Amino acid sequence: MYQKKIPLRKCTGCGEMKEKKQLIRIVKSPDSEETECRISVDLTGKKSGRGAYICNNPDCLAKAKKARRLEKAFSCKIPDEVYQRLEQELETSANYH
Repeated sequence: MYQKKIPLRKCTGCGEMKEKKQLIRIVKSPDSEETECRISVDLTGKKSGRGAYICNNPDCLAKAKKARRLEKAFSCKIPDEVYQRLEQELETSANYH
C-alpha cells in the first residue's frame, strides 16, 4: 500500500527537521519592499509570500533572533517590534493548537 509522503521543514531556531504540521510558518508578504518587511505568523500555511518555519517554542524564536536567522531567510532587517509581536502570536498560537 502506498504511504503518503509527509512534508518536512527545518526549524530556523533549533535546526531540526520536523513535520510541516508541527511547525509555525512565518511569512514575509510579497508586496513588502527591502526597506520595510511585513512579517506575520501564518497559522493556516496558505498565505502567499516567502516563508520560514519555527517550532511552537519561545526558545526557538530566541535562538533564531540571536543568530539573525529570520533576517537571513527574508533578506531584510527585522525590527525588535516584529520579534515582540511574533512572541505574542506564538503564545496565542500555543493556545490555538
